[in-house]
Amino acid sequence: MWHAFVNELKRIFKDPGVTVIFIVATLAYPLIYKAVYWNEQITDVPVAVVDLSNSPESRAFLHKWNASPDIKLTYSCASMAEAEKLLKDQKVHGIIYFPRDFEKQLADPLGQAHISLYCDMSSFLYMKAIYLSCNQVMLESMRNIQIDRYEQMGMDKEFAWALVQDAPYSETALFSPTGGYGSFLIPAVLVLILHQTLLFGICMLGGTAREENLDQYSFRSLIGRAGAYFTVYYALAVILLGLLPRLFDIPHIGAYGDILLFIVPYILAVVFFSMCVSVFIRNRESGLVLLISTSLIFLFMAGISWPKEMIPHAWLYLSYLIPYTWGAHGFIHINSMGASLATTGTEYIALWILTGAYFLIACGLFFIKKRQIAK
Repeated sequence: MWHAFVNELKRIFKDPGVTVIFIVATLAYPLIYKAVYWNEQITDVPVAVVDLSNSPESRAFLHKWNASPDIKLTYSCASMAEAEKLLKDQKVHGIIYFPRDFEKQLADPLGQAHISLYCDMSSFLYMKAIYLSCNQVMLESMRNIQIDRYEQMGMDKEFAWALVQDAPYSETALFSPTGGYGSFLIPAVLVLILHQTLLFGICMLGGTAREENLDQYSFRSLIGRAGAYFTVYYALAVILLGLLPRLFDIPHIGAYGDILLFIVPYILAVVFFSMCVSVFIRNRESGLVLLISTSLIFLFMAGISWPKEMIPHAWLYLSYLIPYTWGAHGFIHINSMGASLATTGTEYIALWILTGAYFLIACGLFFIKKRQIAK
């Protein structure tokens, strides 16, 4: 076992391709993702205005909306066709439309005025900035309209204000103070990077051994090689999951010790899962196909970037067999939400179960492969 452990470490650091995947890619990918999502909130999103009403009420609405740091009213258009052309040319990322009867409907005590808002859905951040800022102005305007109508009905102003006054509340952004996409996504991506680069690297080494007809299917070889992968990747995981969130100022309110303990079954589960897959790899390049084809699938199936409720049950149950699913949820619970290891027991126990299951499967596959070679 010790010989297999040392020999596999030598193979890792003597193989330039594997070294790049294990070390360089694992540490470089988070830097790239953070650079992309460095500005988590965008400001001054250009918006076109189609104001057919041209009334004091519509101008007051636009004045309040333009005061928001999220958007900037850059074009005033005479028709929707003109505004749609600006949207198609990506000169604006949203359109607000006031119909001709906007002022008339506001003046009618029984009338209902409409405002149409069109958002560029090519980017979630554009839609979020435009929609939320417009919604805030609209709610404030609705309260003022209701008060005016109550006063027209003869009510006292203070009584009218009491009728439309919202219940007092204070707003607190839990787990992501900036409300940015990077703080939400990057923790899950860090866990995925560990999973995918380890899977790719082990498959590359397995393909190389198969091309060179190396005997790597003994039980001792299984334990020794797994120990080598775990040693390298536990050190990388400590840097990636323990230090990078603090360096990048990503939400990290969990206990560092809980994270270090949670990493252990996650890395072991990924190691034995990858070794099971590597049995079926015939050459070095096959691992690249797995890396490219499964990364986004694993991310979506885990229910991080896509709600679990929207995932078909068959895919959801399949995701439970992937170590990443439990690792991503557990890490986010501890790191971003401040949960303890005890309250993340479901994910922690599931990873130990996957570790044992894939270890037994790897033993069986190695035994079958060794008998096939012997024949």
